[in-house]
Amino acid sequence: MTPRAVLVGAPGAGKTVVGRLLAERLGVAFTDTDAAVEASAGMPVGEIFVTQGEAHFRDLERAAVADAIAESDGVVALGGGAVLDPGTRGLLRETTTVWLEVDLGTALARVGMNRARPLLLGNVRGQLRTLLAERTPLYQEVATVRVDAAGTPEQVVEAVLAALPPTDPR
Repeated sequence: MTPRAVLVGAPGAGKTVVGRLLAERLGVAFTDTDAAVEASAGMPVGEIFVTQGEAHFRDLERAAVADAIAESDGVVALGGGAVLDPGTRGLLRETTTVWLEVDLGTALARVGMNRARPLLLGNVRGQLRTLLAERTPLYQEVATVRVDAAGTPEQVVEAVLAALPPTDPR
C-alpha cells in the first residue's frame, strides 16, 4: 500500500487540519502519526518528551511513520520533526510527499504559545526560527510537491489537490 499523500512541514503549517480535509475530499482515511504515537504510549506527545525524553519520542515516531506509510492508502500527516530521521526520509522518497511550506510569521501566528509543543517552549519565535532553519533543507529533500500553506485550510487543500499527481486507475 502507498499513501495518496504524506504531509510534512513545520509546526503551524496545518498538517493535521489540512490532512483531515484533504482525506475527506479524496474519500480516503486520514492518519496523524503524532496521534498514533500518543495512542501507543498512552500519553500526549508533550508528556512523552517530559517523562521519557525526546529520543524515546523519536523512536516511537519512527515506528509510527513506518507503520503509517506501509499500511495507509490515504492521507498521512507527520509530526514536524519526523524528517530528522534518515530512515524516514528514505521512506518518504517513495511516496507522494507534500511539503506544506509556511513562513515564520504564519507559523508563529498559528502555534502561538501552544504548550503542547514541547520543542517550542520558552522563546517560541527563536525556537521556531531554529526549527525552520534546521528542517527546511530536509523538507526540500523529501518533497515531491510543495504548497504554500499560508492561506485558509480550504485554500491549501485546493492547492494540494491541484498539485497531486493523478491516481493510477488500475
